[in-house]
Amino acid sequence: MKASLEAVGSYAPRRIINNSFFEDKVDTTNKWIIERTGIVQRRYALETEFTSDLCLKAAQTMLREHPEIELKDVDFIIVSTTTADHTIPNVSSKLQHMLRISRAGCIDISAACSGFVYGLIMAKGLIEGGLYKKILVFGGDTLSKITDFTDRETCILYGDAAGVALVQASDTGKLLNFTTGTEGNEGNAIYRSTLSNTLHEKAIKADSLSHIEGRRVYKWAVSSVVSVVNELLALSKTALSDVDHIILHSANLRITEAVASRLGYPIERMPQSISMYGNTSSGSVPLSLHHAIKRGIINPGERIFLIGYGGGLSYAGLELIV
Repeated sequence: MKASLEAVGSYAPRRIINNSFFEDKVDTTNKWIIERTGIVQRRYALETEFTSDLCLKAAQTMLREHPEIELKDVDFIIVSTTTADHTIPNVSSKLQHMLRISRAGCIDISAACSGFVYGLIMAKGLIEGGLYKKILVFGGDTLSKITDFTDRETCILYGDAAGVALVQASDTGKLLNFTTGTEGNEGNAIYRSTLSNTLHEKAIKADSLSHIEGRRVYKWAVSSVVSVVNELLALSKTALSDVDHIILHSANLRITEAVASRLGYPIERMPQSISMYGNTSSGSVPLSLHHAIKRGIINPGERIFLIGYGGGLSYAGLELIV
């Protein structure tokens, strides 16, 4: 059997946070934030709303838009998140209960902003290896709960959102070529620690908050994403002009612009969620994909590259036909 992506859904909280929110917290302005990041607004979860809640609502959105889908026979659930409700139990087991799916295997993966694409690749392997037939892959984060609101470089970036994809066995696979990679020696460029206060023999803050060296990540991201696109093109024996859309993790609009420029690829064919939702980590790729399909930007039969990159520093790229 082969693996196909059958449906997607997404959800972002109702609470809208405009750039003016940060003007009395750090030295910044609406104009500065837009110029540096392209972000106009983002969404924050309520104090009583957590990653599992956002993932549940993403699944409910998918079910409303695809009433023909049933989840009772889902046999595996994968959740990518770095902001789990609890250390134990994992988010996937909470979703198994909340969605009333009996006997599904459940696992959370921690790969930050590349995690959703990793989850799709894992689902492809599990299905094509004959182990499972129907898998839910979630990507979701509530980054507002781990934001350092004294750090101008990071606090303006983050938003909360979740997305989900249903992947199942089919005769005609739509999840095609993929590539993954990691530069673990650069891992302290993005970190969140609750225990150890050192990483690669350097001091870090073990304060449970997210920390980023923006310029360092920017250079790595642009270079890595261009390499991932070229790897996928080589694997698929496809010309760049034959790729209908490229969806990157929405970390910063300036990264997407730089990648488009280096590739010579039209940025209007690179759907993003950064402008209106901020950097939602694991939630950004499914959020961008779902919105693009819903708006008719992406249509059935088109060839898409999905690329996640971030904490680790890790990346994952996947070619699919929608």
